[in-house]
Amino acid sequence: MITLNINGKNIRADVEPDTPLLWVLRDTLQLSGTKYGCGMALCGACTVHLNGEPVRSCSTPVSAAVGKKIVTIEGVGRDRVAKAVQDAWQRLDVVQCGYCQSGQIMSAVALLEKNRKPTDADIDGAMGGNLCRCATYVRIRAAIHEAAKSLA
Repeated sequence: MITLNINGKNIRADVEPDTPLLWVLRDTLQLSGTKYGCGMALCGACTVHLNGEPVRSCSTPVSAAVGKKIVTIEGVGRDRVAKAVQDAWQRLDVVQCGYCQSGQIMSAVALLEKNRKPTDADIDGAMGGNLCRCATYVRIRAAIHEAAKSLA
């Protein structure tokens, strides 16, 4: 039995230590907002925060998350930065199919938590591992700038 701190709550899960965190979140705990994309940490759809850092949950063993704070898309909206990002996403109509968006938002929030005035290069660097099959990259970048302005 493993105890995890997910979205501020301690939750016990009966899983093997090498189980990918993504499967624990989605299958064991029914937190389906974090998406499975590639399974190889290449697309970013499975991004969650581990002690405030964006990580790919498909390649992170659950044992690496024990004793750390895990925040998923279901729990991220509680803070000011996340709210600003989500509001900007809606105002600028970023989403098309929406599949990648939880990972995109998680990466954007992590960026703005550290850098409230990101340049285009900063955004490209932070978001580079998040793929969007609908190619809404221009709107994603604009929404991050918009969120940053609202936080100033």
